[in-house]
Amino acid sequence: MIPADINIIKFDEKGLVPAIAQDYATGDILMMAYMNRKALEKTLTTGKAHYFSRSRDKLWLKGETSGNFQEVKVIYYDCDKDAILLKVNQIGVACHTGERSCFFRRLDKGEQERAGLKELAELFKTIEQRKKASPEKSYVASLYAKGLKEILEKIREESAELIEAAKGGKKKEIIHEVADLWFHTLVLLGQKDISLQEILNELKRRSGASGIEEKASRKQGTH
Repeated sequence: MIPADINIIKFDEKGLVPAIAQDYATGDILMMAYMNRKALEKTLTTGKAHYFSRSRDKLWLKGETSGNFQEVKVIYYDCDKDAILLKVNQIGVACHTGERSCFFRRLDKGEQERAGLKELAELFKTIEQRKKASPEKSYVASLYAKGLKEILEKIREESAELIEAAKGGKKKEIIHEVADLWFHTLVLLGQKDISLQEILNELKRRSGASGIEEKASRKQGTH
């Protein structure tokens, strides 16, 4: 990672600062721990999250014994300069219990959480893992085995079915067909080794630009 001036960070009287780890792809909060100056320096120099254990009074590398490393993509600090936010690529799970996130228990009894980018990212990860599965036991693996032609044919079929559903105007059918189209599009991305993050980056690049301007810039880039 690019070296940074950590002198701006306000460590507490014990020389610690709270550090929150957030999934870079989904935005899910994974865990909260503490860093001292050395832990922050090691994180910046290695690109892997290091923390300071208050109970053991020692520096520790996340994943050192479990293999569940955190590859740090971005580091932010808050407005008071006394808290750190790490956006990470979480290898395996973050919580010692085996849960993906340490925040898996709810205190309130509110409404059910809505599905979000987390579900899309987890689906895509499963689709990528199917490359190694048996074609006889996995639909996605069978598509990979048949190759690009078959995947494109499925996308063509799902696109046509979505168009027909949209003409019919029934919301439930449209939702169903969009989900099918998205699913097979993710299979295509997996076949081409294109990450979901690359698509999100492209959408972010286009954010704030008019569609006409964006198309014009693509045409100019082809000359």
